[in-house]
Amino acid sequence: MSIFAVRLKQARKAAGLSQEKLGVLAGVDEMSASARMNQYERGKHEPDIAMVTRIAKVLRLPVSFFYAETDGEAKLIAAYYRLDASQKAVLLEQALAFAGIGSVDVSGPPS
Repeated sequence: MSIFAVRLKQARKAAGLSQEKLGVLAGVDEMSASARMNQYERGKHEPDIAMVTRIAKVLRLPVSFFYAETDGEAKLIAAYYRLDASQKAVLLEQALAFAGIGSVDVSGPPS
C-alpha cells in the first residue's frame, strides 16, 4: 500500500469523516465520492496533485503530510502546519538549535 493511502486513511479517520463525506467536501460527485476515496485509501488509484490539494484543504493539512515516510514526521508536519506564524518561527529555531544545524536557508529553490 502506498504511503499516500496510509496517510489519507489516518487523516480522514482523525477528522471523523466518512469516505463519502471527505470526497464530497473535496469536490467529488456525491454518487462516486465514497468509491473514489475507497480506491485512494486502498492504493488502487493515486489522485492527481489537484485532488490531493483539495483533500488536504478539507482535512486542514499540508500536501506534504500525505507523503511523510514515518508517523513521527507526519505528526510533526501536521502540528507545524496548524501553528500560527510566530509559533512556527519559535519552533523552527528550537528544532534547528536542537539538531545543531544553526540555520538553513530555505528562501529559494534548491540549487
